[in-house]
Amino acid sequence: MGSSVAPKVKICCIGSIEEARRAIRQGASALGLVSEMPSGPGVIPEDSIAEIASAVPPLVTSVLLTSKRDASSILRQHRRCGTNAIQICDEIGTRGLDELRRSLLGVWIIQVVHVRGEESVEEAASVAPHVDAILLDSGDPSLRVRELGGTGRIHDWSVSGRIRESVGVPVILAGGLDPENVAEAIRVVMPYAVDVCSGVRTEGRLDESKLQEFFKQVSRSI
Repeated sequence: MGSSVAPKVKICCIGSIEEARRAIRQGASALGLVSEMPSGPGVIPEDSIAEIASAVPPLVTSVLLTSKRDASSILRQHRRCGTNAIQICDEIGTRGLDELRRSLLGVWIIQVVHVRGEESVEEAASVAPHVDAILLDSGDPSLRVRELGGTGRIHDWSVSGRIRESVGVPVILAGGLDPENVAEAIRVVMPYAVDVCSGVRTEGRLDESKLQEFFKQVSRSI
């Protein structure tokens, strides 16, 4: 990577306080808590998100994943859930992003960019000045049933690498990562953090051995 520090790790689709604790024990820096989505795994009720977020220790980031498409709705949802970061999985426009940053001082605003080709480089560059981080994923919001993440597919990491080089905010790499490919993904993209859901699960549940191997491969990537 050209760095002596391994990327941080976000474990997504956390479904309970026990799963949160399991991920934190292995070294997770952030936990993804998925609210209502048009498709994809890991959705839990908002009261569960609030319960888990309140149990997360101070040095671990709790992240609300939202599919809402306007700032006022996201603000109301955040008040109900109480996380210290918001991952916007759809598009709300730069005005909406600016409104969130003004209204939620101290709360990280993370915009998802679904890497589908060269146009994604321009998309990332346009939103970067308005957010605290960009998460690169493999969904497709143009489908009739919108894919906003959780597909288990990888995308073109060379495009992700160019995005990381061109934006001035941290880049989080998601999309089909698992213990077998995460070290190579890190080598190509050199992200600030990596994000994993299905790659460390067996039959939908966090798998302790897969978690351990994932963190081992992340640490070996430096």
